[in-house]
Amino acid sequence: MSQNLPATNQAFLRNLHDPSKKYLEEWFDVPAHIHHVAHHMANPPLDRPQSRQEFQQLLQCLDVPEEHTVIHEKFGHGAKVAPNGDRLLVTWEAHTEYYSYQVWHIPDDKWKPLEFGPLTFPDYIMPLSPLGIQINALDVLVLPHVTLGIEEVKNMMPGPQLYGSRLFGQDVSVMTTFTPDDYKRERYLILAPSLDVLLAHVGRTIDALVAIENYTHLILFPFHAFAQAVDQVHQYEQRHLYQRSVITKEIETATPHTLQRWLTGMTQDLMNVSRMAESMRYKLSASVPYDRIIRANLELLHEQTLADCRRISEYVDGKTIGVADGYQQFIRRINALVNDFQGSIAVIRTKVELQLQDQNLGLENQILRLLRSMDKTTRRQAILQHTVEGLSVIVISYYLSGLGSYVFKAMQTLGWIDNPDLLSGLFVPISLGIAFGLILIGRKFIYQRRFEDSGSDPKPPSQN
Repeated sequence: MSQNLPATNQAFLRNLHDPSKKYLEEWFDVPAHIHHVAHHMANPPLDRPQSRQEFQQLLQCLDVPEEHTVIHEKFGHGAKVAPNGDRLLVTWEAHTEYYSYQVWHIPDDKWKPLEFGPLTFPDYIMPLSPLGIQINALDVLVLPHVTLGIEEVKNMMPGPQLYGSRLFGQDVSVMTTFTPDDYKRERYLILAPSLDVLLAHVGRTIDALVAIENYTHLILFPFHAFAQAVDQVHQYEQRHLYQRSVITKEIETATPHTLQRWLTGMTQDLMNVSRMAESMRYKLSASVPYDRIIRANLELLHEQTLADCRRISEYVDGKTIGVADGYQQFIRRINALVNDFQGSIAVIRTKVELQLQDQNLGLENQILRLLRSMDKTTRRQAILQHTVEGLSVIVISYYLSGLGSYVFKAMQTLGWIDNPDLLSGLFVPISLGIAFGLILIGRKFIYQRRFEDSGSDPKPPSQN
């Protein structure tokens, strides 16, 4: 079926099913001394490529041959052999939130005694300081054909309490105290009387222990910020309860100034809580899958009780059980606080809108009263205007009739007409018509000029 897939999909399936540590299986051997360190990435999309470049520089500084080097996008390893036959394995893995290094020293002499502390590979030194905050560091000894008493193991590790278990139903024993030594590393001792049994399980034992340690530290990594946020949320909850009780009592008689003060204060609190909620969601969102990874790896170990030791899972459970649930409960709590603030702000805004509606209704009533008053005034002005126009017609016609009588009398004197009084009487209706026409022409001229003045914008003067 895969033969019908595009080349890119075939490459994806090949990379998906090929074991990433297939090359390393040729080099895994015991006894071995292992240093593991994990660093947190503040900005994974940017830090992950930088960590890959950092690993390439590390291989160059350690003079690891290119033919023994494999580097992929998120995983890489290199191996070298010292003149005395000792082998050095260096692996790099980039995960979602952290990246890690593992350095294995496998001596050629199987009976060479190994001790915790710095690696004794010839001329080895860690040549760089990895970027990011260190979240975990382990010092692991893998020793076959060794049987140690509990007191001897305690003398090899710092810390008051020894934790240990038998793994995979075999004679593979793991012991630790979960206490950092002088080099800030937690020490693990892996023992088995049989070399073959230890070789068969050393790879997955190291992977499971490293995963448990890494994700335990990652779950606890934001705990300090979580504790501070819990105190801050408690303060905001108390403040909001007080504010809400005051608002409930005084909102009916609150003035616009009081409403504005409440709205400003609650909006600022909402912004602060929302900012805190976003930050904590980012820091705590991965806690649930991390917790599941820890539980899955603890189950993978198939622990059995080791004499005079408390189980490794007992310590891990004591540190992590309930932490992820507490984080999620806190996220729900802070989300509820955000919703409470939004609800209180909505109540205040509703009161403000009601007051604005009352003000708008009052303003509308004032405008209606003003319009009624203006309508009455306009009607009176119209009546007065018609009255004036009527009187103007009478006055104009009166003056025209007087002028006409003078003309007719002059025409009688000249002998042009015989009865000027008759003509004067007949001229009265004509003068009324002329006066009425003049009034209409004047009114039309005034309306036309008013329309031109209101409808046209003044043109700016031309600039020469």
